[in-house]
Amino acid sequence: MKEAFKFAFPHTIPIMAGYIFLGIPFGLLAVSQGFSPLFAILMSVIIYSGAIQYAAIDVFLASFNPINAIILTLMVGARHIFYGIAMLTKFSKLDSKKYYTIFGLTDETFSVLVSIDIPENLSRDWVFFFITLLNQIYWVSGTVIGVLLGSMITINLEGIDFVLTALFITIFVDQWLNSSSKVPALVGILSGLLCLILFGANNFMIPAMVFIVGFFLYRFNKKGVARQ
Repeated sequence: MKEAFKFAFPHTIPIMAGYIFLGIPFGLLAVSQGFSPLFAILMSVIIYSGAIQYAAIDVFLASFNPINAIILTLMVGARHIFYGIAMLTKFSKLDSKKYYTIFGLTDETFSVLVSIDIPENLSRDWVFFFITLLNQIYWVSGTVIGVLLGSMITINLEGIDFVLTALFITIFVDQWLNSSSKVPALVGILSGLLCLILFGANNFMIPAMVFIVGFFLYRFNKKGVARQ
């Protein structure tokens, strides 16, 4: 177990910096919006999804709309379905620790687990477990630091809620530069703008997501028919 930890830790160091520095503004933002420090920390322990946690702050503060919250959560986290499918073979060989590993499968954790080459003398179960656990510890630690800073000192947090937008812009630009097809990005932009105009700022998210999913389902089915 100790050797598995020593092997796993270096693979998580790049993620440590990102998770701590994304967790800090989440903790600051949550406290500044009136959430208790304990509630903010529990969000990072139980939800453990940066994008969903940032989005959840606005959802909790808005008028009660459970359908909107459920659909938004499913849409934002839908990519994890494909992560799970890609990891089925590896996860099926794990012992009981696989349940936590499945729970903690974030974007960054997936990128490590799917590509890591584990020596034969080490337990894959423990390596996967420690990588997943360490990454969540980094995220929770960042949240705790942000919560403590927000509770102890007065900080001008104007604009900090833009961090989620900045995160998505960064992801979008990275995918735009590295993707051979620009169709998904263009469909997302045009769908968002069109639904924003038609439904307004408070109601455009779900129609835009429905349109995007519908478009790609139609495109996928059309390709399947063409192959037949």
